[in-house]
Amino acid sequence: MLRINWRSPAAYGHAKHIPAAGFAWEYLRRNDDYRHEFQTIALTGGPPDRDLEAFADRWGLRFPMRPRRAA
Repeated sequence: MLRINWRSPAAYGHAKHIPAAGFAWEYLRRNDDYRHEFQTIALTGGPPDRDLEAFADRWGLRFPMRPRRAA
């Protein structure tokens, strides 16, 4: 559980200097449903690709394409 006083302006001073994606992350990471689902995925070693896609769609996430290694 997060231990931040969300009513304190000092706790969010850094928010003036982060990009939009970082600002969105500050809210998403506080969502109990998101955190529970993410923790479940992390503990099980990751879902099948279709489930990961559904997770990303549900939470508005985008994962950058990773370059494939040359063999």
